[in-house]
Amino acid sequence: MKNASLILNIVLAVAVAVLYYLHFKGTPSQETTATAVPTESKGKSIVYVNVDSLLTKYDFFKDTQKVLESKRFQLDNDLNTKGRNLQNKAAFFQQRAQTMTMDQARATEAALQKEQQELLQYRERAAQQLALDEQKKNEELYNKIFEYLKKYNKENKYEFVLGYTKGGGILFADAPNDVTKKVLEGLNKDYKSTQETVKK
Repeated sequence: MKNASLILNIVLAVAVAVLYYLHFKGTPSQETTATAVPTESKGKSIVYVNVDSLLTKYDFFKDTQKVLESKRFQLDNDLNTKGRNLQNKAAFFQQRAQTMTMDQARATEAALQKEQQELLQYRERAAQQLALDEQKKNEELYNKIFEYLKKYNKENKYEFVLGYTKGGGILFADAPNDVTKKVLEGLNKDYKSTQETVKK
């Protein structure tokens, strides 16, 4: 047991001596410096765009949202009008039901049920169409941003342009790497020029 303790103490003493030597041996080797330099000289190869700011300040997105909101509003109004008309017909039917024959009551009830079914189908089709419009606009938005970033990156040569959102996958983003303002300026400039071309 004493021998094992003695051997363990010798091994520990050697390990401490080696660590002491490595810690205080002086300047880092050429190899260490060579590996440290490229990471520093590369600079900002990764930047980010704040997606929330991009969406609230990109004119194309704002215009798209207005168009979609208008369509939603029109659809809601249309559905409300059709719904009220159906309710009025049903109320009128209930008032007149006692004065109708059985055949007239059945025919009117069947017509009302058919109209209700058609209204439900109309609402479903309109909602699907609205969702498709929204999907197309989102795809168009993504393509516009992606194409602009490709053009923007020809000058800057970034390896990655990340999308940052609060509560998203990126937990921290350093402010000097934020290129949102520059990207927004470029996107809005491009969008404005396409709008002027359309007006002509």
